[in-house]
Amino acid sequence: MTPLLVQELLLILAAGLLAGVICRRLSISMLIGYLLAGVLLGDGVLGWISDDDHQLEHFAEVGVFLLLFSIGLEFSIEDLKRLGSKLFIAGATQMAAVALPAMLLLKSRGMDWQTAILIATAVAFSSTVLVFKALSEWGQASRPHGRRAIGILLFQDAALVPLLLLVPLLTDSEEPVRWYDFALLAAFSTLFIVAIFALRHLLARWLIPFFTSYRVPELVILFTVVCLGGITLAAYSIGLPAAVGAFAAGLVFNGNRWSHQIDAIVLSFRETFAAVFFVSLGLIFDPRLLVSEPLFFVLALLGLILLKAGAATLALRLTGLSLATSFGAAIGLAHVGEFAFVLILLGWESGIVPDLDYQKFVGVAVGSLILTPALMKLGLRLVRHEEESEEDRKEPRPQPSDLQGATVIGAGPIGKAVASQLETIGKQVCLIDRSPLNLHPFALAGFQTIAGDATDSDILLFANIEDSSTVVVCISDDAAALRIVKVVKKLNKSAHIIVRSRYQVSVKDLLESGADRVISDESEASVAILRAIESATSDAGE
Repeated sequence: MTPLLVQELLLILAAGLLAGVICRRLSISMLIGYLLAGVLLGDGVLGWISDDDHQLEHFAEVGVFLLLFSIGLEFSIEDLKRLGSKLFIAGATQMAAVALPAMLLLKSRGMDWQTAILIATAVAFSSTVLVFKALSEWGQASRPHGRRAIGILLFQDAALVPLLLLVPLLTDSEEPVRWYDFALLAAFSTLFIVAIFALRHLLARWLIPFFTSYRVPELVILFTVVCLGGITLAAYSIGLPAAVGAFAAGLVFNGNRWSHQIDAIVLSFRETFAAVFFVSLGLIFDPRLLVSEPLFFVLALLGLILLKAGAATLALRLTGLSLATSFGAAIGLAHVGEFAFVLILLGWESGIVPDLDYQKFVGVAVGSLILTPALMKLGLRLVRHEEESEEDRKEPRPQPSDLQGATVIGAGPIGKAVASQLETIGKQVCLIDRSPLNLHPFALAGFQTIAGDATDSDILLFANIEDSSTVVVCISDDAAALRIVKVVKKLNKSAHIIVRSRYQVSVKDLLESGADRVISDESEASVAILRAIESATSDAGE
């Protein structure tokens, strides 16, 4: 490893860190920040990293492998079965309704059919990570439209593997691809799948318990890395894409009680190399293309959003949702996901996708990701105002007594204690906090959790504040608590509102704004101190 390579890696990681902080402040996906950081560092802007010798590509590939490993680790065939056959049909419809028109359009513009096929199928992918995270944070993942959208995304994840197998067959070679080339690849793929399931059983029954019995994290890390590298190398050696091997390695570790521990152990490696991967993708894009062809990028971005929204609307409509609800949920899928970059990168490295087409793809894809948070919020607003379809009404619905639950705003020490106590007495609790980290333990325990600013009426509506009989505001900012009380009272006049106030002077304003009970930190602290003094005095007198 040369000093220059070390310097470039450090620069990439520092840029990724800075971009991640900025993205979190702006409440947008860190993926966008990584890509834009790469664009700034590349030859088109600052020119600090050129990677002419392609050494960074190897580190970027590690990021691809770890991402695919994590997807395989979390991938659930059982979940796909539970979602039903309609979602298989919906997933196939969504991908076909995007890929076929896109392929025909690209071919009509003079693009080679191999390139057109690969770019069109890549465009069909949406971001499972981005959509699932947003739906979970806004409390929509368990709603009918949320479950169906996630089902379509799971189908896309499953479709990635056969599409990766397609890449070698699209590669130009002097000899034409013969029918027995397909048969040989199919035979190797079948044997590989059988070996993976056998290894999965072997690891779950003997090997993983053996290594974890030593209770030494280093052994588990080394064992996981050796398995990931070995299975990836095995896939490559029999003619399969190495990325398929990484996904298969995740499947090997999937479905046992050590899966979450292994995922936690590789998390730091995955996030580090994922940053390198996405920043490296941005290095290839030349932003001067935006200046030279602005009309192309605007039209391509609008066409992409309309095409993907229309295809997803059709797919969700097939699952029984109303047309308006389908369209609202479909808007959140109208972007290009991270695995499209994996597929298109393999095509670029194989020579299927030319540099210029690759750069155009990256530019349009990044533009769609930047617009995604706003589009998702707009779509969920539309969903809220629409009635569920007849099929949705057949699904189990909460009983009226359950709907009269409680909403706790603020997941600090006080909010956590209040939420736990309310759940203990039988209330259905929704917990709202600005930090997903604070909410994570409660989400794992089965609470409805929503990450966001409770002064925003949309966040409160996502929490179904209209159905809450009790609202407890446990934040430490009195000014924000006052704004929250006003919004809650506007949305639900009958709710019983209890507020924690830091200062006694804020109590009057909170009561006048609609709070039913205000507990002041200052007054409660003074009472506790007086009790302590009385107790100490009585003990001294004795």
